[in-house]
Amino acid sequence: MTDAWLIATLFTIVLTGVLAAGYFYQRIAERRASEPPVRVPDDVFSVSRFLFLDLFRSIGENFPGARDDQNPYRSRLLAAGYGWPAALSIFYGIKCASAFFVAGILGIATILYRGDPSLTPLPMFCGLGVGFLLPDRVLRSRVKARLRRLRSALPPALDLMVLDLEAGQSLDQAIADSSRGLKRTHQELSAELAQLFLDLRTGDRADSFRRFGARTKEAEMRKLANLLVDSDRFGASVGPALRSHAKYLRTRFRQQAQERARKVGVKLIFPVFFLIFPSVLLVTLGPACILMYQQLSNLMR
Repeated sequence: MTDAWLIATLFTIVLTGVLAAGYFYQRIAERRASEPPVRVPDDVFSVSRFLFLDLFRSIGENFPGARDDQNPYRSRLLAAGYGWPAALSIFYGIKCASAFFVAGILGIATILYRGDPSLTPLPMFCGLGVGFLLPDRVLRSRVKARLRRLRSALPPALDLMVLDLEAGQSLDQAIADSSRGLKRTHQELSAELAQLFLDLRTGDRADSFRRFGARTKEAEMRKLANLLVDSDRFGASVGPALRSHAKYLRTRFRQQAQERARKVGVKLIFPVFFLIFPSVLLVTLGPACILMYQQLSNLMR
């Protein structure tokens, strides 16, 4: 009876997956016949993954939050580097697919381990919650990693801007040249500077600088944006201000590295006390304890 339940469960899962894939593939085919496909930057996803992106977008568009312009996930995705219009729908589709995938894995594992299909609802329900929240953790880690890369790319970007300004270029041209110069080594900051250059050409300068600082949710980027806004407003020389800011950033990064290095000794206390120290006690006092036990056993006899 257990084998029959297992076969029926696996057949149901496979049948459901095939039907869902066929349904969404049909929707994708109908959409492609009426409108252009999702446009995603080539350096983020390859062409072979466009089908999965369309599938996730089809799933995510059914969520009410995917149509909300004030959804907080939009700013998080933008901070992680996913700024195209369909990113929120794709993200919701990934969350839904992850939830069902983890639930299916836990359900199959429960059947194989316990052999009773009646015990699967609770693990599958927990798997739905864990799988739905798992992409949030991945997105948070990608945001932190991107902010770290942007922060480390700021000093060389400021140096390039200072060189261009001292060579007689305007601030807009210096931003464009810095974006081209950082394209190979620091692609994230290069893309942000390119977007800033386009905003400066088409919109208000102060608003463009503020959007540049708010897009990434990085404190150092906001400080740079405020510096550019103040320099542009009061007509001050931007070159010396950028040079001082680059020097300040390098000094602060060096101090932060020294702070982390000094914390290593404190962090090593716990592994030394709980892992290394018991091993040392076992090696040094173990033979003595065994010898004392033998001697006391002989005296007791």
